[in-house]
Amino acid sequence: METHARYIAVGLFVLTIIAAGFGFVYWLNNNGGGLGARAFYRIRFEESVAGLQIGAAVQFNGIRVGEVTALGLDPHDPRGVTATIAVDKDTPLRADTKVGVSFQGLLGTPAISLNGGTPGAPLLSTASGEPVLVAEPGAAQDLTQAARQALQHVDKILSDNSEGIKSTIDNIKTFSGALARNSNRIDGIMAGLERLAGGGPAEKPKPTFDLLLPKSPAPGRAPKGQLLVAMPTAVVALQTQRMLARAPDGQISPFGDAQWSDALPNLVQAKAVESFEDAGIQVAAASPEQQLASSDQLLIDLRDFTIAMSPAPVANIAFSAKLVDQNGHIVATKLFQASAPAQGTDAPQIAAAFDQGFAQAMAELVIWTSDSI
Repeated sequence: METHARYIAVGLFVLTIIAAGFGFVYWLNNNGGGLGARAFYRIRFEESVAGLQIGAAVQFNGIRVGEVTALGLDPHDPRGVTATIAVDKDTPLRADTKVGVSFQGLLGTPAISLNGGTPGAPLLSTASGEPVLVAEPGAAQDLTQAARQALQHVDKILSDNSEGIKSTIDNIKTFSGALARNSNRIDGIMAGLERLAGGGPAEKPKPTFDLLLPKSPAPGRAPKGQLLVAMPTAVVALQTQRMLARAPDGQISPFGDAQWSDALPNLVQAKAVESFEDAGIQVAAASPEQQLASSDQLLIDLRDFTIAMSPAPVANIAFSAKLVDQNGHIVATKLFQASAPAQGTDAPQIAAAFDQGFAQAMAELVIWTSDSI
């Protein structure tokens, strides 16, 4: 009988301890109990507080100061939600303290966030009850709502600009198609830029040719005074160092990689001066704007200096010449033309044909000039 009484006493003691533990936990979580005194406040939300639960943390400027002790609906306003919080009594809540809902990590539980307030604003007093803080609109917006609204904004922007987006996509397709069609040219441009910057393989030297002229025969009567040979004029296509070919339709294009030793106008002027000097005529070379006292001038306009490849390769040279006296009067004009067949289509054979045709034209020019002065 005595043993049975001891068992009953031990059982009652254990039940008392368990009940006291449950009571302490309940008081701590629901009545704001703790090691320090607590102050109670009510927070009013004008929208849904999805995910907020009793026991959720309350943070002031990022520091936990209490927890949510109760949640309830406003019977007079279907939009309103009231949360009761218990915080440390020394928490400096003021009339302009801002209320929000923060999330502990990306997928964490929501917590009530209290932020600052100005030092001059009055402190909230709990002497007359539980002060009420009103959360700003959007303060209780959760991540799902924010993502949904952001997607709605994006969808509206896409809808309002669907035509412009479609046009942009079409332009991108057109541009990418143009790049695909001209990929070889782009590769060539990039290779040229690489060579310009000093990179890539060294460019193969281009075959370069000079105009070779036989010595012009001396005229029967050498003119007195000095002759000024001005820099020849030419269309842009002939102002080049490249050896040129002319197609049957008149199109002018470079002939392979072959080039002359100088740009064509410079080369023609130099060879004209050489021809006159070989013929014993006093001559000087100058640009068109230069004037020499007591000098007659020879003005040359280069018309053709190309190789025709069809039906057989023929070098064609054509230029007009004008003699201008010391008073600036034109005393004589003539068009000089010469053609010479090439023995083949290799660059040296084409250059030899140009030598032959140009030598013929220069010989006629020297004789005509001597007779006209």
